[in-house]
Amino acid sequence: MYGRVWELSHGNRRCEEARCAGRPGSCWSPCWRSAAPGIRGTGGSASKAAPASGAAPVTVAAGPVSRGAVRREIEAVGTLRSNESVILRPEIAGRITEILFQEGRPVSKGAPLIRLDATIPQAQLEQARTNLELSRANHERARDLFRRGAGTERARDEAVAKLQTDEAALALAQATFAKSTILAPFDGIIGLRRISVGDYVNPGQDLVNLENIESLKVDFRIPEIYATKLRVGQALQVRLEAIPGRPYEGEVYAIDPAFDPNGRAVVLRGRLPNRDGLLRSGMFARVTLLVDATENAIVVPETALVPVGQDHFVYRVVNDKAVLTKVKVGQRRRGRVEIVDGLAQDAIIVIEGAVKLRDGAQVRVVAAPGA
Repeated sequence: MYGRVWELSHGNRRCEEARCAGRPGSCWSPCWRSAAPGIRGTGGSASKAAPASGAAPVTVAAGPVSRGAVRREIEAVGTLRSNESVILRPEIAGRITEILFQEGRPVSKGAPLIRLDATIPQAQLEQARTNLELSRANHERARDLFRRGAGTERARDEAVAKLQTDEAALALAQATFAKSTILAPFDGIIGLRRISVGDYVNPGQDLVNLENIESLKVDFRIPEIYATKLRVGQALQVRLEAIPGRPYEGEVYAIDPAFDPNGRAVVLRGRLPNRDGLLRSGMFARVTLLVDATENAIVVPETALVPVGQDHFVYRVVNDKAVLTKVKVGQRRRGRVEIVDGLAQDAIIVIEGAVKLRDGAQVRVVAAPGA
């Protein structure tokens, strides 16, 4: 992350070590040269580098600030849900005569899944058809008699009403007969059945669940303080304890317009493609929501920060002196901190050793470990 700021000449170091033999701490190598523009080495003797008071320069590791992408993220927990989910229930009472699916297997929309005994509904359907045929014939006769003046208007109206009643009765019988076969309402995977052939079931009784998991929803809550930063289409990443080491990418597609008054939170719903078929409804999910990103942000190591109360400072290196500078911090991630305000992009800052400094102290800069 940070390049080498100072480079030591090995030959001169040997000369300096020889010159300083027997006097540890009394001198240091003048052979540092800056790798950052505008910053000079602290060459010369110790007496020349030290302030007039006689205090020795403080050795610190320093380097230029870096620039990089900073992602502003919010973390939450949630639960996966099927894209479509239903528990199949009968709308009429009856005895199960056929189960036409295999548990845990895919089914297509409109496929017959369960058949109930249709003896009575079928008989009612035939009766309704016969009654309708008779009503149509009576209606024709009543209409002809009325036209010839041999029939009354009342008889004609009664025939019309009977015809309409029998038409409705036929439609009802057809619907009842159709409901004796339970169909798949959408493509999906059928669950584990809770019934067997021969069971008598009542309207509304649970039979089996059907799940569409080609894609899955993830519901999660975000504190209301972030409400103004949320929008449909934001990217999210989901990690599952059931599938470690394999993050899934998705996006927010719906935001609940009402806040949860109990948790003071906004409920969001994201969608994840289930390309490998491993995702299942009910899985526990850890969600990372990307709020926004800054591509060219100023970033410093966390060790460079000097907290004072609620404020944060860093030491800039200016003419071999430490200059205490107040900064405004942003996101923190993996030991790095975004600086929103207070530092120029070409600033040289103390990376390690800031706790030993005071404002205006003379410093001797060395390369940061690992630089």
